[in-house]
Amino acid sequence: MKKILVTGATGQIGTELVTALRERYGADNVVAAGHRAQADRELRESGPYCTLDVRDAPELEQVVREHRIDTIFHMAALLSATAEKNPWLAWDVNMNGLLTVLEVAREHRCAIFSPSSIGAFGPGTPADDTPQDTIQRPTTMYGITKLSGELLCDYYFRRFGIDARGLRFPGLISWKTPPGGGTTDYAVEIFHAAIKERRYECFLKEGTRLDMMYMPDALRAAIELMEVEPSRLAHRNAFNVTAMSFAPEEIAAEIRKHIPDFSMSYKVDPVRQAIADSWPHHMDDSAARREWGWKPEYDLAAMVKEMLEKLGEQKREG
Repeated sequence: MKKILVTGATGQIGTELVTALRERYGADNVVAAGHRAQADRELRESGPYCTLDVRDAPELEQVVREHRIDTIFHMAALLSATAEKNPWLAWDVNMNGLLTVLEVAREHRCAIFSPSSIGAFGPGTPADDTPQDTIQRPTTMYGITKLSGELLCDYYFRRFGIDARGLRFPGLISWKTPPGGGTTDYAVEIFHAAIKERRYECFLKEGTRLDMMYMPDALRAAIELMEVEPSRLAHRNAFNVTAMSFAPEEIAAEIRKHIPDFSMSYKVDPVRQAIADSWPHHMDDSAARREWGWKPEYDLAAMVKEMLEKLGEQKREG
């Protein structure tokens, strides 16, 4: 990777990914592209930034050509809960955006990172120790676009030789960026509520166990995968990766170790609960561990401790 473009750079993952990539490869070598004219000040001031609709092929091609891009981290997408509110827009952005990126990559011989998700699975998928290769029949528009994206990336590799790679991310937790319309957003909201109000009303029911990952591990996983020699990869695309699996009451209990008077109640959102119920409880990520050495650094206890510390500092400074 010499010249990198990050689409969806103002999103939940993109904002932090740009920073991590600029620290690793140099600020001038990482172009951040977002759909909003107004971007985070740090994002704009730390390196090149442009406004971009990933469905606009000529605009995307101009950015790739102008900056001599050789690698694209394609992070632009509508997330699960947002996608269910507007499935037509989700299909347009998630699928037509990806197809546009792949076509430009084909023309300019760029490598591609395209993230998938636990949402690419469905209720017929084994929920415990979900295999790398298994039945995938998602029941949400988000999941359908993610599964279609996996297949499309594999097609462009086989048909055109495009170096397309990706990860099936679990729920991601970060203190830096706000939730972005996902089903696992409760695992971010709960920290803000714990610090500000000492209580939280959870939109998923007790016992809803899902895979999760702290953002530093997610960023490292994406970068490490793109740096691996292609000959090591049997799957290349849509690797299961995870770091921890927990239910709402378990993260609440861990928070209470630091904030003893914290309490949590439940007000279930039927839409997001239905989405969560269709997802795995825990993925088997042994293929990623075997093929390119994936290993998380944060477990639940370490993640909770750091989240509370960072958000506490943020509150004091603000």
